[in-house]
Formats: sequence, C-alpha cells, structure tokens
Amino acid sequence: MTEPIAERRPLTQYFVASSIDGFIADAHDNLDWLLQFDGPDDANPYERFILDVGPLAMGATTYEWIQRNDPGEWAYGDRPCWVFTHRDLPVVPGSGILFTSADVATVHQEMVAAADGRNVWVVGGGDLAGQFADVGLLDELILSIAPITLGAGAPLLPRRIELKLEDVARNGDFACVRYSVVTEAD
Repeated sequence: MTEPIAERRPLTQYFVASSIDGFIADAHDNLDWLLQFDGPDDANPYERFILDVGPLAMGATTYEWIQRNDPGEWAYGDRPCWVFTHRDLPVVPGSGILFTSADVATVHQEMVAAADGRNVWVVGGGDLAGQFADVGLLDELILSIAPITLGAGAPLLPRRIELKLEDVARNGDFACVRYSVVTEAD
C-alpha cells in the first residue's frame, strides 16, 4: 500500500520588477519608467508564475497605483487579495479584496488557509515584503531587473535579507532572477 504524499506548504513569493539600483517605483510612486522596455518573450516568468498563485498581499500604495492606472476590471480575478492599510480605500466591485491593518503573521495564516495549496503572492511594496521576511514568512524573491537607474524611489527591500540564487534568465530587456530566502535553519 502506498503512503499518502504530504501536502506541500504554499510558497510565499515576492514577484516584482525593479530598476538596476533597486527601486520598484520612482520618487512619485510611478511605474511609467517600467513600461518603456521590451518584453515579454518566451522567458517571461509571469505567465508560469500566475498559474500557481492563490491569494495576494499588497500595500495600499500598490493598490492605489493599480486603481489609478488600470481602473477597469480587477486584473487578478476572484483571487482573494489582502490590502494592508490604515486608510479607507475604495473597493473594486466583484473583487476578492479584503482590507486589513493586522500584522502580516496573522494575515498570512488566513492567506494560507485560503490558498487551497496554491502560492501566496506579495505583490508589493518592498516594505510589506520585508515585513513578511522579518517574521520568516517570505520564501522567494522573483525579480525582473529593468535596464534603468532611478536614483530614488520606493526601495525593492528596505532591509537586510540574505538570498540564495536559484535561477537566472532573460526576458526581452529584463534580467529575471529567482532567489530563495535564506533562513537560520538553512
């Protein structure tokens, strides 16, 4: 008789694009600089990545940018999305958006329960991803590096986090890098 295969714990992944100098948005929380480059091509990690994504986590600034720049139908379908904020923000009708000011460890438990075996995506920003890392809940950083420097803006990860290189690829003008987060147990 075959023993049952243990269920895999969903990964918590920070999938994001950054300038070479480590900014995910410019000094005005704008991403226009990102949209000028060629891509995607066959190495685009997003197409494969999104297939394994269940719940999302995002900060209020990321949520507001999406609202301003893509005001139509919610791009993430019915995936549950926790928006971390201390402000009242408008809800996208028909979306699975939940606003929270709770700590990431508490919300992460809810996200994993809702994941149904799929991965958790920390969409942005960098400080939110860092909060997940601070409590040992960030597993991977999947980074598309754009060929530009911004000099200032929202940092990719505004704290020290040790990473291990797992994969490198090219996607049009972007270098795509996947890192695992090194924990004390590693």
